[in-house]
Parts: sequence; structure tokens; C-alpha cells
Amino acid sequence: TRHGETMFNRQHRIQGWCDSPLTEHGRDQAREMGAILRERDVNPDAAFCSTAERAGDTLELLLGALNPAQHLSYTRLKGLREMFYGDLEAQQDFLAENDPEACRTYYLQFGGESSDAVRDRMVATLTEIMRAPGHDCVLAVGHGGANFNFLRAVTDPMPILNAGWG
Repeated sequence: TRHGETMFNRQHRIQGWCDSPLTEHGRDQAREMGAILRERDVNPDAAFCSTAERAGDTLELLLGALNPAQHLSYTRLKGLREMFYGDLEAQQDFLAENDPEACRTYYLQFGGESSDAVRDRMVATLTEIMRAPGHDCVLAVGHGGANFNFLRAVTDPMPILNAGWG
């Protein structure tokens, strides 16, 4: 899943490896996701998030709503980080590239990552997580761009993107 809404999301800023805190709405989103997973009887045996504070905060709130008595520990992994946008980090999002095909190399000119590098990083990280013994049901909190690039490795992400990538 993706982290909840942040201050930078609300300010329409590019947010990759830089961080900003969850808004109250973002905290509510995290708790709501935990409640939805509880209603669906999802019981993760392992939990992971990126090293960004927004992802860790989201995971903690989600887990608290999912099962307040469980106190499932989690691991932060750099491999789940958002795409690095280079010099465009924290800048206004009108500078971002929104076309997925053009985005593949767009951020390299600013010292950022290619979307193929993010895809490969996410595939490697999530494959390693899922291959670990006892990881039958795993919860991972990441980021919109990184999650999109993982999805692109396993299916055509455009129908999901066009339906409203939240």
C-alpha cells in the first residue's frame, strides 16, 4: 500500500527521498486502511516499509487499527523507497513528468533515478521479502511512484492508473 497524504502532497510538491509529515487526513487514511484489512480478515505475519518517515508512520497507524493487541514489529527497507527525483525533490509538482513512458528517463537529467531502476529495485526487494520463510501474508507500505513501477513489472498498470491511482 501507499503511505497516507503528506504535507508535501497537499502543497503539490515532488516528494521522493525527501520527506514531510502525514497530514491529519493522511493519518486517517492509514487508520482506515487498517480497518479495511481487519474487515477483510487480513493478518500479516510480517510488515515492511520504506525508510521514509511517512511510510513508517502510515504503517504504525495501519497496524494499530488492524489489530491493536498484536504489536507486530516491522522492518524498514531502503529498497521500498520512492523514486529519487534528484534536483526536483521538494519542488512544485508542475515540474514533474506525468507521462509514464516519458518518465522512464526524465529524472536522470536532474540527477534522479530512471523508472526502470526503481522497477528493478522494487521487484528485487519484494521478491526477497516474499521468499523469506514464514512470509505467507506480508504487508508493505511504500510510495505511489515506486508501487507503480513495481506494478509495471507484473502487469499493465495503465488501467489502474486511469481508474484513479490513490
